[in-house]
Amino acid sequence: MEKTNGKINNPSITALNNSDLRGIFSLFSDKDLTVLPGFCDVHVHFREPGFSYKETIETGSMAAARGGYTTVCTMPNLKPVPDSLEKLKLQLSLIDKCNLIKVVPFGSITKGEMGEELSEMQNLAPFVAGFSDDGRGVQNEEIMYQAMLYAKSLDKIIVAHAEDNTLLFGGYINEGEYQKANGHKGICSESEWRQIERDLYLVEQTGVKYHVCHVSTLESVELLRDAKKSGLDVTAETAPHYLTLCDKDLIEDGRFKMNPPLRSEKDKNALIQGVIDGTIDMIATDHAPHSLEEKSKGLKGSLMGVVGLETAFPILYTKLVKENIIDLEKLIKVMCYNPRQRFNLTEDEGFSVWDLNEKYTIDPKDFLSMGKSTPFKGEMVYGKNYLTVLNGKTVFKEKI
Repeated sequence: MEKTNGKINNPSITALNNSDLRGIFSLFSDKDLTVLPGFCDVHVHFREPGFSYKETIETGSMAAARGGYTTVCTMPNLKPVPDSLEKLKLQLSLIDKCNLIKVVPFGSITKGEMGEELSEMQNLAPFVAGFSDDGRGVQNEEIMYQAMLYAKSLDKIIVAHAEDNTLLFGGYINEGEYQKANGHKGICSESEWRQIERDLYLVEQTGVKYHVCHVSTLESVELLRDAKKSGLDVTAETAPHYLTLCDKDLIEDGRFKMNPPLRSEKDKNALIQGVIDGTIDMIATDHAPHSLEEKSKGLKGSLMGVVGLETAFPILYTKLVKENIIDLEKLIKVMCYNPRQRFNLTEDEGFSVWDLNEKYTIDPKDFLSMGKSTPFKGEMVYGKNYLTVLNGKTVFKEKI
């Protein structure tokens, strides 16, 4: 991090893009601007190929750059699912055409993400950050065991969507007071932590590198804490909405519907403690855009998923750093350094320039993402990004 008062005083940063930095700082010579390293999000959905009416690699990359991200990893629940090199090449060609930020795909664990037969993992391995069946989770224990053995032989990470389908019972929001009071079907915490418990047993048997997506429950945090203490090679992520919201914040609006759901206040506090003590290694947005129609059917009928790339840092800075729950150094660690180190994405040389004192209201109409559904609509936040640079190239500049 580099703070300045309208001056460029970091030679390495200056060398990347002198003219843009001079221009920005000359316009805001009275502001205390802060240069932050480019963020890294290891869990985004750019919806292409297959669902470009929701988001494209280009619009997703634009949103990421605006949020200060210079590297992202895209999930494989696409059409076609990248379960073979031939199918993955369709996605890679679209990524090459965009070339705005660094976009690294995940390959699927199983063919079609159906959980029945392993994908062509060996052929995919040189081109992917790891393997995931995100959005579904691998239900069959033997298939997951075989996937872990194969990933171990390829020195790749298994990235788990932890969800036991036998415990869902048609639920779509957290099983709790709001759910019961408003006649909704609930999703129990056990549906998440039970599969993490299963997977950790398999990790112990195989020695694979294992990463858990969007952790949302107290029990999951406790299991992961114990696993780390026992020496297993495991990491975990959670998302900004799980750290700053809970089911007490729910209203009858599809922008509050995501999977896993917003949990209890006790779960939220456990997640915060997990970030503080290092049990949770990184924060990822699970940026999951849908069309306006798909998100306009309330909690019951809307599709699961919210966008987050353009709001993540301001929300976390406002609600965690300014409230003295964590410091800025810790936030940068879990948004930048930890994900890069875990997924071997260290070659990115990017940065962004922020006014951390600027206060404004989040308005989805201003988003560069095609997705507009966010639980943070109308929130007052601090922290506005004015410039993002990757490898000497300006990839975002706020209009002045």
